[in-house]
Amino acid sequence: MGEFWPVPDVLTYLGGHWRVERTVRDLASGDLGRFTGTTVFGPLEGGDRGGGLLHQESGTFTWHGVARPAERTLRFLAGPDGTADVRFADGRPFHHLDLTAGRYTADHPCSADLYRGEFTVRDADHWRTVWRVRGPAKDLELTTDYARVG
Repeated sequence: MGEFWPVPDVLTYLGGHWRVERTVRDLASGDLGRFTGTTVFGPLEGGDRGGGLLHQESGTFTWHGVARPAERTLRFLAGPDGTADVRFADGRPFHHLDLTAGRYTADHPCSADLYRGEFTVRDADHWRTVWRVRGPAKDLELTTDYARVG
């Protein structure tokens, strides 16, 4: 088996519960934050898994020694050939996701900053995202490891 694990259908792969650990590095200041929690990929309201998944993440984010509850919601809509279109909770486009090779890079412009995400799948129960954020407002690296629960 190679370094990356091909995923023929991203929605089928992601469905279920995941343990999440994220580090957030501010490359300008050297500050480091951590998020720990869970992500659930469940069917979208009024739809089934074939039409998309609702990504609901919740946990605790610690920054400068202060721990706070944190959550986010995304929508993963079925794309062609086992891919997905990822959208924010309000329906705005975020990025495309194609894990058929086990690895994918996506860009998301946000105002003057550019988010570049690299997605890698290690095996049936482990995957990672690394977002590099560059621009006038941000210089960050966010690394998230997902491990399937159950």
